Amino acid sequence: MTRRVKRDFLTTLDWSKQELASLLDDAASHRASRKTRRDLAGKTVALVFFNPSLRTRTSFEIGVFELGGHAVVLEPGKGAWPIAFEEGVVMDGDAEEHVEEVARVLSRYCDLICVRAFPKFVDWNEDRKDTVISAFARHATVPVLNMETITHPCQELALLLTLRDRLVTFAKKKLVLTWTYHPKPLNTAVANSALIAATKMGFDVTLLCPTPEYVLDERYMTAARGYAKQNGARFDVSHDIDAAYAGADVVYAKSWGAIPYFGRWQDEKPIRDANKHFIVDERKMAMTNRGYFSHCLPLRRNVKATDAVLRSDHCLVIEEAENRLHVQKAIMCKLLEGVR
Repeated sequence: MTRRVKRDFLTTLDWSKQELASLLDDAASHRASRKTRRDLAGKTVALVFFNPSLRTRTSFEIGVFELGGHAVVLEPGKGAWPIAFEEGVVMDGDAEEHVEEVARVLSRYCDLICVRAFPKFVDWNEDRKDTVISAFARHATVPVLNMETITHPCQELALLLTLRDRLVTFAKKKLVLTWTYHPKPLNTAVANSALIAATKMGFDVTLLCPTPEYVLDERYMTAARGYAKQNGARFDVSHDIDAAYAGADVVYAKSWGAIPYFGRWQDEKPIRDANKHFIVDERKMAMTNRGYFSHCLPLRRNVKATDAVLRSDHCLVIEEAENRLHVQKAIMCKLLEGVR
């Protein structure tokens, strides 16, 4: 098999605004010609899941199938051997094999390796290294695609495609990325990715969260400030609900845990529980510029957003979920472009 130098899709920090816009064009093309293309005919894709999934697993399996390829789903620790990732590790615990062998063997079998591996939520200084997918990318000789780790770039592009359909242009449009309550502390991945996507593509972005503890990792905050400056756009952090919602064109909701409390969730719980009023409801949406609402799903009704918001004509959660299928097709085809 002839291969070009591989390129991975781990985070959109590594992809330019122009490249992402091109992927959106490709995704729209895939959507318009669904079930008629065979771009992945004869190709095999490994889908490696360390965490549960509904939309991600379904959309990737169907996407590979509709493009004529074959997907193999692996769940290390369940239907596949547990894997170790540390360099120099003495493997006398549960792990039966090391990622170095796993990635190299899968590279002999498959044309593409896709990985879903959440952080462990104990120590953010360790989690932010994205050890699992970074190790796959380092040892694999085929492209590696991020199905969600500490970022969620596929969700990011699905959001952009959904909003492009409705807004046409992103410039001078206000997007509010709002924290919402959830009874459990959740991954920051979707929030990190939404922040990158919105600022890189030219939105005026407001990050709305209860307290400074809920601001995202500085890596993404710094990137957001830089992208906003490049685009002549605004990037603000707010803890004022009414001011943030005022005039918004888009409200994107997500719950996430406060990074300073990683591994100490009981200490963070009183802050989280005191801010249930961050729910997206009709009153808040009425302050927007007839704004659209979306969320990555799954979503706890009447905890993160009310029934009325979810049933509104301006709710885009289903469109965004569908667009996962189309953007992932575009990404897979781009990574395998020129591979025979």
